[in-house]
Amino acid sequence: MTIEVIAKALKELGHPTRLTIFKRLVLSGQQGIAVGSLQQELDVPGSTLSHHISSLVSADLIIQRREGRTLFCVVNYEKLQAVIAFFQDDCCIDET
Repeated sequence: MTIEVIAKALKELGHPTRLTIFKRLVLSGQQGIAVGSLQQELDVPGSTLSHHISSLVSADLIIQRREGRTLFCVVNYEKLQAVIAFFQDDCCIDET
């Protein structure tokens, strides 16, 4: 994973509302959460939530799926693991 891809992911997570959304999605696990439920839980206006979700989708941090008329958001755990691995892979390599 390139540093540019990691930087974009971290940039999108650097906004308090997006970080709150992402953290809530992490709590929901692989099943994800319906956008409507997320909006009610976080008390965020629909247009604002849509904007922040779009930012997280563009960074490939979340995936959306539709079930009938309901749109669900789920964390892209592969991407999350890649971002974490970016920091962990070379951890302490300079220690003697």
